[in-house]
Amino acid sequence: MTLAEALQAGWYGKGRLPWWCYPLAGLYGAVIAVRRALYHWGLLRAVRLPCPVIVVGNITAGGTGKTPLTLALVEGLRARGHRPGVVSRGYGGTQREPMLLGDAPNPSEVGDEPALIRASGVPVAVGRDRPAAAQLLVNSGCDVLIADDGLQHYRLARDVEICVIDGERRFGNAQLLPAGPLREPLSRLGVVDFRVCNGGDPQAGEVLMLLRGGVARALADGHEQAITSFSGTRVHAVAAIGNPQRFFASLEAQGVHVIAHPFDDHHAFVPEDFAFGDDLPVLMTEKDAIKCRGFAKTNWWSVPVKAELPAAFYDELSTRIRSKTR
Repeated sequence: MTLAEALQAGWYGKGRLPWWCYPLAGLYGAVIAVRRALYHWGLLRAVRLPCPVIVVGNITAGGTGKTPLTLALVEGLRARGHRPGVVSRGYGGTQREPMLLGDAPNPSEVGDEPALIRASGVPVAVGRDRPAAAQLLVNSGCDVLIADDGLQHYRLARDVEICVIDGERRFGNAQLLPAGPLREPLSRLGVVDFRVCNGGDPQAGEVLMLLRGGVARALADGHEQAITSFSGTRVHAVAAIGNPQRFFASLEAQGVHVIAHPFDDHHAFVPEDFAFGDDLPVLMTEKDAIKCRGFAKTNWWSVPVKAELPAAFYDELSTRIRSKTR
């Protein structure tokens, strides 16, 4: 078991944590408190753009469903007359300077999540300097910006904050990193505008988000077939996301016999990662598939998911954005 796996086991009650996690968590908590205070007092200045900014993020380490929510927000806002664009740091990519993505960006350069979002026809800009990258979207005609995974990036001023919560794992032991999974204290939830619960049982004040995925899409030629066509079939399931078990469980719930292959989040795949020694079908998430199309075989499939949220959520979000329009 790797250190990362041991820590996660401890966070979610399946193991013991090393003693040194607790003093480090205290130090981490002090650092983030000071940093947040510096922005609150204006000693560190946030950059405000000439259009509303929505930040989508979480307060836990690992994936919670931010990217499906971001894509759903784009669709919901477009339906209400907005012109949204997405800004991202481009985690996992090599691009450092602000860049507006073209039609076929390289995931290894811009990051897997921005490449996936751009493949859906959404304007996307990446860069370590997120305000500068966001300005490129404003210049291109976007009238509202969505910052993907930017809840702790205070330099980009925001008008609406959305925190995504893993409805199954919640907040683990509710301790700060590395003694627990929290990037910020639970009190942070009290100041965000929306709390979106991905699956599970939402608590009071949380909006339920469900991820639906009933088809598999061939990486080689893009044709689709129902996931149920794999029922009773053994497949290799590959996931390099924050919570790979969620993907594996979703396949098993539809009768697929999964041989699980979890990888670290944002893993840069190479053909050797798929040397399984047989010709069984390979199923993977969309985020992973976008990195594998260049060497995909005919029996490799992506399993796209779509986030479903109440229409009232989008209506309230649109109303808030219009009130913030500058």
